[in-house]
Amino acid sequence: MFTFRKTETADLPQVMAIIKEAQIYFKENQIDQWQHNYPNLETIQNDIVQDHSYVLVHKQQIIATAAVSFDGEKTYNQIQQGEWLTQNPYAVIHRLAVANSFKGQGVFTSILNPIEKLCCEQGIFSIKIDTHEHNLSMQRSLKKNGFSYCGVIYLEDGSKRVAWEKIL
Repeated sequence: MFTFRKTETADLPQVMAIIKEAQIYFKENQIDQWQHNYPNLETIQNDIVQDHSYVLVHKQQIIATAAVSFDGEKTYNQIQQGEWLTQNPYAVIHRLAVANSFKGQGVFTSILNPIEKLCCEQGIFSIKIDTHEHNLSMQRSLKKNGFSYCGVIYLEDGSKRVAWEKIL
């Protein structure tokens, strides 16, 4: 049984531990994502203040984290080598990570389902997300959960990311 809820300040040690695991995984697999002290404690604290941060809890243990925003994403305004499926209002998911001990157990879907419900409750029927082109495990999870590859976007620092969208 999973509980999906907003992140609280008391959750920060568990959330940061999950993010640190992901950063180590990316570094070990030569994926230049979430390196250079990002995301850091300040990033997640800001997500909490903005009401964007959520966790998935199993038996009082946080097993996944994600930021969900309905404020748009300016780097998504220009997409290359493709196009978005819709031009409608959308939710964006950032900083989604699953604890290493729960990877491969369907936790991505378990956190995505309540995010989709949250979107529908807000009258938003599109979710957009981006990831590093070499983050193949995330891309497999996105495909498995009904996301479509849409093209390439560039972050503010110029980093290339592959962009995905799902219509609800």
